[in-house]
Amino acid sequence: MPEREGFAMMSWATRFRFWKYLKECLWLMPTLGLVLGALLAQWAVVVDGTGVLPSKWTYAESTASSVLSSIVGAMIALVGFVVTIGVLVVQQATGALSPRYMRLWYRDYLQKAVLATFTATFAFAFFLLTSIGSETVPDLGVTLAGLGVAVSLVLLLVYLNRFAHSLRPVATAAIVGRMGQRLIAELTAAGRNATAFDSRTLPSSPATPVSAARAGAIQAIDVDGLIALAVRHECTIVLAHPVGDFLPPGATLARIHGGTTLTDPRHVRGKVALGVERTIEQDPAFALRVLVDIATRALSPAVNDPTTAIQVLDHIEAFLHTLDTATLRRRHVVSDERGRPLLVVPDRSWEDYLQLAVSEIRDFGVTSVQVCRRIRALLDGLLETVQAGNRAAVTTELHRLDAAVERTFGDPDQRAFAMMGDRQGIGTGTWEDEAQAGQSPPQDGP
Repeated sequence: MPEREGFAMMSWATRFRFWKYLKECLWLMPTLGLVLGALLAQWAVVVDGTGVLPSKWTYAESTASSVLSSIVGAMIALVGFVVTIGVLVVQQATGALSPRYMRLWYRDYLQKAVLATFTATFAFAFFLLTSIGSETVPDLGVTLAGLGVAVSLVLLLVYLNRFAHSLRPVATAAIVGRMGQRLIAELTAAGRNATAFDSRTLPSSPATPVSAARAGAIQAIDVDGLIALAVRHECTIVLAHPVGDFLPPGATLARIHGGTTLTDPRHVRGKVALGVERTIEQDPAFALRVLVDIATRALSPAVNDPTTAIQVLDHIEAFLHTLDTATLRRRHVVSDERGRPLLVVPDRSWEDYLQLAVSEIRDFGVTSVQVCRRIRALLDGLLETVQAGNRAAVTTELHRLDAAVERTFGDPDQRAFAMMGDRQGIGTGTWEDEAQAGQSPPQDGP
C-alpha cells in the first residue's frame, strides 16, 4: 500500500495510541466475556438437545431456574465487588504509591480476566434462563454454569491474594523495577547498530524544522519508520526531544537535514506518538520516576516511613546496575552502510539516570540517618562495579551526599554515623566498615 494511502487510513502514532488504549482499558475483555457467554449458552442448548448427555446430568425445571437465577445475581454482586476493590486500589496507589503507577496497574491482565469470567458466567446463565420451558431444561448448561461459578471463585481468590500482596509499596517497587529492567534490555538489543552522534556528519544545507501539531508527551518513536523515511528521501532526521518530554503546540519536533526530495512533515509527525502523559513502552526513566515517587512519598512528613524508602532504594540500585550494562548516550545515531547518518535520537546519559535516582530521595531524606547511610551504600557499591566512564558521576553524587550530611548534622558523632554506608540503613554498616578495614566482625558466644 502506498505510504500516502496508508497515512490517510491510520498513521503509526495513531495505531500506537490505539493499541495502548486497548491495553489499558478495563471494559473490552468484560464485554467480550458477555458476548462469549451468550454464544456458549446457545451452543449448550443445541448440544443438550442431541440427547447424548448422561442421565445424571438432569435437573428439574424449578431447580434449573433457581440455580441459574442465583448465579445471575451472584455474578452481578461479584462484579460490583471487584469494581469496589478497583476503586480502593486507585485510592491506595494515588495516596501511598504514585499516581503514575496507575498507568501500569490498568494493564493487569488478571483483573481483566476476572471481570471477563464474571460477565461471561452472568451472560451464560441469563441466556440459559430464557431457554427453560415446561418440557425443556438445559441440563448441560446448568452444569457448565456451576463450573463457571467455581472457576470465577478460584480466580477471585487469586485476584485478592495478588493485590493484597502487590499493593505494598515494596512489592510495587519490585514490579516496576523488573518492568524497567526488561525495557532496558529490549532497548539495548534494538539499538545495537546505533553509534555516538557527531554533528559534523550532518549535511551543511539549512535544516527544515517539523513542528508538533498538538501538545503532548512523547510516548514512543517509530525508529524503523523514520529510518525508512530518511532512506527514501536521502536526508537526515534529527529528533529534538527524547521520549518522555512534553511538547507544547508548535514546538520543534524534529529537523530534517538535506534530502533529494521534500519530506512531508505529516509523515514525520505520524512516526512520533504524543499523549497526555508518559508511558513505559520506550521510556525506562518513567519506571525510575515511579520508584523515586514511591520513596519520596514514604519520606513525606505525612507518612514518615524511611524504612520503605530504604527498601525502594534496593530496587533502584538493581535498576542502576542494569543501566550500567546498557550503552547510554545523550544522542544515538543510526547510519547507512556508507556511514551517512539517517536518524539522530536524543536519549539520557548515565548521569541523568543517576541524578533522577538519588537526588530527590537525598533531598527529602537527608534528615534521616538510615536514608543517608543507604544512599551511601548504594553509591559505594556502584563505584566498585560500574564502568570506568560512569564512575565520575557516582563520585559527584557522593560529594553531594557528603555536603548534604555536613549541612544537616551538627553533632560530629551523629554526622560520622550518617556518613557510614549501610545496606539496611541502620544494621550492618559498622561490620562492613570493619571488614573493609581488615578487621574481623565480632563473633557470637564466648
